[in-house]
Amino acid sequence: MMGVALQHLRRNCAIAPAALLLAACEGRQSVLAPAGQDASDVLNLFWVMLIGAVILWLLVAALFIYVTRINPGAMRRRTAEMLIVGGGILFPVVLLGGLLMYSLPLMGPTRAEGDGLVVRVTAEQWWWRVEYQQQGETRTIVSANELRLPAGARTELVLNAHRVIHSFWVPALGGKTDMFPGRETRMTLAPTDPGIYRGQCAEFCGASHALMAFETVVMPPEEFDKWLATEAQDAKPPEGALAQAGAILFLDEGCGACHTIRGTKAIGKTGPDLTHLANRHSLAAGTLPLTADAIASWIGHTDTIKPEVNMPTYDFLSDDDLAALAAYLGGLE
Repeated sequence: MMGVALQHLRRNCAIAPAALLLAACEGRQSVLAPAGQDASDVLNLFWVMLIGAVILWLLVAALFIYVTRINPGAMRRRTAEMLIVGGGILFPVVLLGGLLMYSLPLMGPTRAEGDGLVVRVTAEQWWWRVEYQQQGETRTIVSANELRLPAGARTELVLNAHRVIHSFWVPALGGKTDMFPGRETRMTLAPTDPGIYRGQCAEFCGASHALMAFETVVMPPEEFDKWLATEAQDAKPPEGALAQAGAILFLDEGCGACHTIRGTKAIGKTGPDLTHLANRHSLAAGTLPLTADAIASWIGHTDTIKPEVNMPTYDFLSDDDLAALAAYLGGLE
C-alpha cells in the first residue's frame, strides 16, 4: 500500500506543473490564445524564437558533450579552431541574423495607419480615460475603463499618461506599449475575433497598480457602430423613486465636480465619465463587478478597495443613501 501511495504521489507531482502550464495557455488574457492579427504575429515570433533558441542550445550542449565525454583528449589545432569559429561564431551569427530578419518586418503593422477610428487612451491613477473619434468628425465620445473595438478593422490608439509612467497591454490582441506623461505614443490593433478580453497596466505605477485593469470588447462592425451611436447620447433620466433620490444625492454631495454625466449638471473632468456606466462590464477599472452592491461598497470604501485612489471615501453616508446612489448609477445606460 505504501508503494502504491508513493506512486500516486509521484504521478501527481509530475502532473501538477504540466496542469499549471496548460492553464496559463488559455483565457482572455493569454498571449497563447490570440484574437487579433498583432497578437498572432507576436505568438508566431515567440515560437520561431523559441525554436531558434532550442537549436542554439542543443548545438552548444552537443559541443560540450563532445569535448568533455566523447573526445575528451587533445585535438588538433585545426579541428579546435573549426569548432570555435563554426560553432561559436558562424552558426550563431547565421541563426540570430535569420531570426532578426524574420522579426523586423513584424513591427510594420503595429505602426500602420488605422482604418479611420482613433481612440485616445490616457492612463490615470488608477483608471483609464478613453475617447473615441471617427475620421472626419470633430465630436469626441468619452468613456472610461473599457475599450471597445470593431472586429476586422485596424484601430489607431493614441496613448498618454498622467503623472507617472504606465503601460498599455491587451495580451490577446497585441504587445505592450509604454505610456509617458506629456508624450504621445501610438500603436494600432487589428482584432479579428469578437469577444471580451482583459487588458492590464504592465508598468508598476503605484499602490494600486494591480487594480488597474480594463475590459476590451471586440464587436462586429455593425454592433460597434450601434454602440458608438448610443454612447454619444446623453444619459437617460433616472427611473423609480430610489434612482431619482440617488440623482439628487449625486449632485448634492458634489460628485458632479469630478464626474461627468452628460445631460445633467455633472460636468467634472477629474474622474471617469459615468454617462453610460451601466453598459460597462466592470467597476473601478476592472476591480469589481458592476452590481448594485459593488457600487455601494465602492462609494463607501474606496480607500480600502483601491489604496491611494484619488476618489474620497463617502463612509459617512447611510446605507439608504448608498443604495440610492447605486440605483441611480446602476441605471445609467
